[in-house]
Amino acid sequence: MVGLMGRVTGTVGPGLVGEVIVRVRGGAEHFLAHPADGRRIEPGTVVMVVEHLPPRTVYVTAAYGS
Repeated sequence: MVGLMGRVTGTVGPGLVGEVIVRVRGGAEHFLAHPADGRRIEPGTVVMVVEHLPPRTVYVTAAYGS
Protein backbone atom coordinates (compact mmCIF):
# COMPACT_ATOMS: atom_id res chain seq x y z
CA MET A 1 0.00 0.00 0.00
CA VAL A 2 2.71 2.50 0.92
CA GLY A 3 3.72 4.46 -2.17
CA LEU A 4 0.47 3.87 -4.07
CA MET A 5 -1.37 6.84 -5.52
CA GLY A 6 -5.02 7.62 -4.94
CA ARG A 7 -7.62 10.36 -5.20
CA VAL A 8 -9.45 12.08 -2.35
CA THR A 9 -13.21 11.50 -2.43
CA GLY A 10 -14.04 13.01 0.96
CA THR A 11 -12.10 15.92 2.51
CA VAL A 12 -9.05 14.83 4.51
CA GLY A 13 -7.85 17.13 7.26
CA PRO A 14 -7.01 17.69 10.91
CA GLY A 15 -9.87 16.40 13.03
CA LEU A 16 -11.55 14.87 9.99
CA VAL A 17 -11.68 11.29 8.80
CA GLY A 18 -11.67 11.61 5.02
CA GLU A 19 -11.88 9.07 2.26
CA VAL A 20 -9.64 8.15 -0.64
CA ILE A 21 -9.93 5.70 -3.51
CA VAL A 22 -6.79 3.71 -4.36
CA ARG A 23 -6.20 1.23 -7.19
CA VAL A 24 -5.13 -2.07 -5.65
CA ARG A 25 -5.35 -5.74 -6.59
CA GLY A 26 -6.70 -4.99 -10.06
CA GLY A 27 -9.53 -2.78 -8.84
CA ALA A 28 -10.27 0.37 -6.88
CA GLU A 29 -10.91 0.36 -3.14
CA HIS A 30 -12.01 3.03 -0.67
CA PHE A 31 -10.03 3.70 2.51
CA LEU A 32 -10.54 5.97 5.50
CA ALA A 33 -7.84 8.63 5.35
CA HIS A 34 -5.95 10.99 7.64
CA PRO A 35 -3.44 13.67 6.58
CA ALA A 36 0.19 12.64 7.16
CA ASP A 37 1.34 16.25 7.42
CA GLY A 38 -1.67 17.80 9.19
CA ARG A 39 -2.85 19.75 6.13
CA ARG A 40 -6.35 19.81 4.70
CA ILE A 41 -6.67 17.96 1.37
CA GLU A 42 -9.71 18.65 -0.79
CA PRO A 43 -11.69 16.16 -2.90
CA GLY A 44 -10.15 15.47 -6.31
CA THR A 45 -6.57 15.87 -5.08
CA VAL A 46 -4.12 13.14 -6.08
CA VAL A 47 -2.42 11.74 -2.97
CA MET A 48 0.26 9.22 -2.06
CA VAL A 49 -0.18 6.67 0.71
CA VAL A 50 2.61 7.09 3.29
CA GLU A 51 1.28 4.72 5.97
CA HIS A 52 -1.28 1.89 6.02
CA LEU A 53 -3.09 0.73 9.15
CA PRO A 54 -4.92 -2.48 8.30
CA PRO A 55 -7.54 -3.13 7.40
CA ARG A 56 -8.86 0.10 5.81
CA THR A 57 -7.06 3.20 7.14
CA VAL A 58 -4.31 5.17 5.41
CA TYR A 59 -2.27 8.30 6.03
CA VAL A 60 -1.78 10.35 2.87
CA THR A 61 0.00 13.41 1.56
CA ALA A 62 -0.70 15.49 -1.54
CA ALA A 63 1.29 13.96 -4.41
CA TYR A 64 2.06 17.13 -6.34
CA GLY A 65 2.98 19.82 -3.83
CA SER A 66 0.49 22.51 -2.73
